[in-house]
Amino acid sequence: MNKIGIYPGSFDPLTYGHVDVIRRATHLFDSVIVAIATNEAKKALFSKEERAELVRASTEEMDRVSVDIFDGLLVDYAAEQTAKAIIRGLRAISDYEFEFQMALMNRHLNHEIETIFMMPKDKYTFLSSGMVKEVASLGGDISSFVPEPVLHAMNQRFPATNFKSDS
Repeated sequence: MNKIGIYPGSFDPLTYGHVDVIRRATHLFDSVIVAIATNEAKKALFSKEERAELVRASTEEMDRVSVDIFDGLLVDYAAEQTAKAIIRGLRAISDYEFEFQMALMNRHLNHEIETIFMMPKDKYTFLSSGMVKEVASLGGDISSFVPEPVLHAMNQRFPATNFKSDS
């Protein structure tokens, strides 16, 4: 039986915190689907297709990771993919209340799909996509926050930054 976990998010942009959660999720699941979602409440820097390509490029060395784009209810998408769990990242206690409510709603909608909360490594707990976008827009160095493909894409969006990767 193939145990599938879905890691949903907007990933606008993908950060090293996201990559850390994805990598560790591959130790728990036979396959991990990074599911790119639209969040109408947020103004996206990259299109869903661009975000999917950036995630693919940033996780290409991870055999059991695939990337998909979805619309609609997450639990419906998870059921279509025969996923056993939804993976959610928690950075701080402030994330918990929202994520807890979302997990309870998802359980109400489909009790067969579990929610797994994972915390990134300590060095990434302060990191958010919004913060990365803000730092980049103000000319700050984001090279230690995002993988090389994302850094390149961010440099295209914010030419004044043009930082090189730490790796």
